[in-house]
Amino acid sequence: MTQRGFDPGDDEDDVPEWVNQVMATVAAEVRRRRKELRMSAQDLADRCEEIGHPIPRNVIANMESGRRANLPLVDVLVLAEALRTYPICLLYPVGYVDRVQRLPLQHSDPTWDAMRWFTGDSEDFGMEDDMLRNFRAHVRYQRAALAALKGEKHERWKAETAPNQAEREEAVLAQA
Repeated sequence: MTQRGFDPGDDEDDVPEWVNQVMATVAAEVRRRRKELRMSAQDLADRCEEIGHPIPRNVIANMESGRRANLPLVDVLVLAEALRTYPICLLYPVGYVDRVQRLPLQHSDPTWDAMRWFTGDSEDFGMEDDMLRNFRAHVRYQRAALAALKGEKHERWKAETAPNQAEREEAVLAQA
């Protein structure tokens, strides 16, 4: 299939349909990651079943060979978990694919830029979404709290193992 009206300068038969490109990217990344983990298609199917969403071996094989016509989002989520990666890495495999077409009837973008768009890390719309801003702030606060706990634990250990009173007092002050 082709995308009609994609670029008047290109021969429309040379431009694969966007849906097929997305499918091919995900399928290739599933295959690459599966082989990297030394998993067979049956191993992957078994893992998907353990997760709770069976994807039969023949469906995986058909997807990887391009014979499967669609790929539901729920399958992408389960395949990512089964392959111990993130769903976005199946869609935008930075470092393995140089360019992807984010949307139909658009030119391809560097994969990194497409991933940034997908995650809300780009400024394409000229503003940051409140939900993303709150999520990022939460992550920053959580990391700061965990770092403080780790530092407090280290200072407590230093106080408990200090060889003399002066070092013990210094560590107790640092711990506080």
